[in-house]
Formats: sequence, C-alpha cells, structure tokens
Amino acid sequence: MRPMESTEYDLIVLGAGAVGENVADRAVQGGLTAVLVEHELVGGECSYWACMPSKALLRPAQALRAARQVDGAKEAVTGALDVAAVLARRDSFTHNWNDESQVQWAEGTGIAVVRGHGRLTAPKEVTVTTPDGGEVVLRARHAVTISTGSDPLIPDIDGLHDADPWTSRDATSAKVAPESLAIIGGGVVATEMATAYASFGTQVTLISRGGLLAGMEPFAGEMVAEALRDLGVKVLLQTATTGVHRTDDGVTVTTGDGGTVTAQEVLVATGRTPRTTDIGLDVIGLTPGDWLETDDTMLVKGFDWLYATGDVNHRALLTHQGKYQARAAGDVIAARAAGRPVSDGPWGTHAATADHEAVPQVTFTDPEVASVGLTLKAATDAGYRVRSVDYEIGNVAGASVYADGYKGTARMVVDEDRKVVLGVTFVGPDVSELLQAATVAVVAQVPIDRLWHAVPAYPTINEIWLRLLESYGRP
Repeated sequence: MRPMESTEYDLIVLGAGAVGENVADRAVQGGLTAVLVEHELVGGECSYWACMPSKALLRPAQALRAARQVDGAKEAVTGALDVAAVLARRDSFTHNWNDESQVQWAEGTGIAVVRGHGRLTAPKEVTVTTPDGGEVVLRARHAVTISTGSDPLIPDIDGLHDADPWTSRDATSAKVAPESLAIIGGGVVATEMATAYASFGTQVTLISRGGLLAGMEPFAGEMVAEALRDLGVKVLLQTATTGVHRTDDGVTVTTGDGGTVTAQEVLVATGRTPRTTDIGLDVIGLTPGDWLETDDTMLVKGFDWLYATGDVNHRALLTHQGKYQARAAGDVIAARAAGRPVSDGPWGTHAATADHEAVPQVTFTDPEVASVGLTLKAATDAGYRVRSVDYEIGNVAGASVYADGYKGTARMVVDEDRKVVLGVTFVGPDVSELLQAATVAVVAQVPIDRLWHAVPAYPTINEIWLRLLESYGRP
C-alpha cells in the first residue's frame, strides 16, 4: 500500500457528477479552493447512464415518427430506424464512457480531482482509497458537500436479485437491443425505456403495480399508456410482480394475477435509493443508507459544515434541480467562508426555494409529458383554493400545422385567492419546448390578468396559453 498523503482544501465534494461539479465550480468562482472525489466517471450518472444517453436513444425514433405525421414528409420516409446507428450516436454522447474531457474541464477551472472511494473519517475530513490501494486524507477548511447521488432500487421480489436484472444503467448502455424486454415499474424510467426499446423493434411488456407516471396529472399516464400500446407495448396496469426467475432462455416474470411474462431481459425501474451506505456517515452520527435532510441552503440539519446536494437529499431527484441546488450551495459556502451576507430567505440567492412547489420535469416519452409546479391534487392537498382548466392542444392552429392529427392536452392550475398559476402540465409531441414559459409563470407568480398581455406568436403551439386563459375567463 502506498503511504498516506494529506491535502487541505476549502471545500471537499464527494461525488463528481453534474451536481458535484457545479458545487465545486461555484465555490471556486467565489474564491475558494475545491476538490472533487469520484470513484467512477467524472460527470456522473447524467452524462453516462441517465439524462444524455437515454435521450440520445429516444430522439431518433421520435424524429422519425414526427416526419411520418406530416403529409409530404411522410412520403419521403422510406426506411426503418437504424438501431445500430442510434446506439453509435448514443456512444458519441457518452464519449464511449470516457471522462477525460470532463476531468480536463474541472482541472481547467481550478478544481482538483481525486479518484477513489471517499469516506468521512472525522468532521471536515475525507479519506480516499485510491485505485492503486493508497490512501489520501483530505481536510476541509470550511465545508464538505455530499453529492453522491442515488442507485436503482431493487425491490424484494422473489428471485429478482438472483435473476441479474437490468437497471437503468444497463438499459441506457446496452450494446444491442434484446428481442424481448419485461419492464417492472410505471415511472419515468420505465415509460421512457419502454418507448425507446419498442422503437428498436423489441417486444416490450411493461408491468406496473399502479398506473403510469404516478404523481402527475392522471391524463398524462393515460395518454402515455395509450401511446405505448400503439407502439406495440403490452401494458399491464394495476398488476403486481410476485416473482422473477432466470432460465436458460431468458427470464420469467410472475404477476399477482397468476399470469407470466417471458422475455430475454428484465428491467427494474421501481425507484431510487440514496448512495450513502459506505461514505462514513456513522462517523459523524448519521445513519448509513439514509437520505440527508437539508435546509434550503443545502446545509444538512444539525451541522454547520456538511452540505448535501442532488438526489442524495431527496428533495427533487432531477439533474436540473440538483444543479440548481448546487449553485445555491456553492455560492453560500463561499459567502459563509468569506463572511459575506447570506440571502437564504424564500427565492433568495442562496436558497433552493423552487424545490418545494416549482419543479419542472419532462418525461421524454412520445407524447412528451412536461410539467411544472403543483398538480390539481397536490395543490388541493396543500390547502390551496384552486381551479383548473384543460384544453386540447390539437385544437390550437400551431399544433395543426406542426403535425397532422396532433393529439395533446394541457392543464393549468390556478390559486383562486391570489389569481396566480400554481402548476401547468402539457402532454403532446415536443411540449418540452413549452415548459420554460410555464416555469417562469409559476416561479414569478405572474398574476393571471398580467398573463393576458404575454401575447403568444401565431401560429405556434404556444397559443395554448391564450386558449387556457380564455377557458379560465378574463378578470
């Protein structure tokens, strides 16, 4: 074993994914020194196994279907999807799972990178076991931030662990498309991967113990289920999975109603668990394997030096929200270190206020689901006096130009006391491009009567805003 080395920085960040990178970057821009500790690839889950590769898998088939929805264009489409080319394009986005460019970026901005498995060994101290068996002790003058993310949750289903199931990582990094795939789950990963693999020609069966996309507006899951069936996916809803067993020919999945599903591979997409089991939480009085509860500056409750950003704090398991938290955390760590004023009130510079009721999210199925803020149920449960209005996006002139037979639905949820928008959900082709306007309306709490003056260009799908306002009624 190599001798132990010791180095001191202002900030130590455990985990060099997109979130950890942003914490370190903001801290360095604020005048601090920072080091990233990473035992896998710098850039993390989003760059190599989640956001980027999954969307790279989905986009080509989406573009092909879009062309086939427009007369004049569809006549020019003569070939089928080239799956090998899709996978090769995916590989270009992951740089073939090589993180050299991300390491160069970090070091070029003044952030140190230490490779290896880091564990807390004392307050403000992290010991890193390096790949060559050595140990490096890192000490923080001001703060340690945990940005280790989350892992796929493998539920306690008979035979599942022994069946060597796919997780989201396997689905997004597969070298070939299996002939058949069973997917256990009904959330974002399950529906996106069902969309992708059905587009590749894989025979897909999706098994969900409830509906699809729970927590979103009900019509979103219903429309996605219909679209998946149109793609040839067998969708089993309100169906429990009771057993999974691998055979010489593949896997057999047993369902709660006594049925069976056979497939070459099985993908488990039933949620996430915090990656905190082996990072030394017990040394500082926390429980390994727990989520880390924070305040809005990402400071872990009970500490004045420990921060947690991204999935690991369980506030909003989305890369963009994690990066938003990271900006707040990196800035506030620098401000506190320098004794500068801290703005940690609602919507302050150093507070991740949007995590609570203004989170945007896109599910890249076909149709897409784009939402921000509260659903009708969530707003009602939170005690707001609300009213919602729905409108068929296909009735908007811009949608009819965009695609023949455009199908989509929009819902706006309004706080009747303050007359501001609490939430918006769009379902339809390419509705992700409508989301930022909705996010601004929700975050800025723009009054309904002022929104009437935000005139949508004609003919664009953005005219859905005018139709929603007309359906609501002018004050």
